[in-house]
Amino acid sequence: MVQVYGLKGTSRAHFVQAVSCELKSLPGVGDLQAGLPSGKVTVNSEQPLDRAAVAAAVDEGGYELLGGEAQ
Repeated sequence: MVQVYGLKGTSRAHFVQAVSCELKSLPGVGDLQAGLPSGKVTVNSEQPLDRAAVAAAVDEGGYELLGGEAQ
């Protein structure tokens, strides 16, 4: 399953490393891509991710989750 999330405060390159590390720690997450300047993260996972868990992981990385949608 592919889910795309928008994040707030992603103007620094630190965002890619910090958020990638935190999201990869979630169960079932395979590959992910995080990019500047879009501030979007595309996550491939075995099953839909719990939005609260994604928000907590993003917060731990120092950013804020704006939205997410399954594609």
